[in-house]
Amino acid sequence: MIALIVGALIAVAAAVIVALPFIRDPAGRNEVDFTPESEARMALLEARDRALAALKELEFDHRTGKIDDTDYRRLVGPLRRAAAEALQGLDRLDAAAAAHAAAAAEPAEKPASATQLDAPAAPLPAEVPAPPRTGGGE
Repeated sequence: MIALIVGALIAVAAAVIVALPFIRDPAGRNEVDFTPESEARMALLEARDRALAALKELEFDHRTGKIDDTDYRRLVGPLRRAAAEALQGLDRLDAAAAAHAAAAAEPAEKPASATQLDAPAAPLPAEVPAPPRTGGGE
């Protein structure tokens, strides 16, 4: 009888331990602060993924013969343009983010030793002579 009670208590404890992550209050967890930039990025990523998936499906259907050449040529152009526009938008966002990060990382004042690095380099000669050819026989 005692073994049955101990077994039941162990089973209940195991069930509670397993269910605890699902029972807990998720407040404060997985909270993401979406900015307009991150929402724009997500929209562009989704547009890119949709266009590329549609292109992949169109290519497959064309190869298997479900879509003839005329329909394929008519449908592939807009899908490629949509994918290219999404990729260009992502590139613009990445460039803007990189410029913003570079501007934020730029120091307000240059240290005194940096003035030596800012000095102009010695001018290059007008024409650099070509190295002499060796007899390679090529």
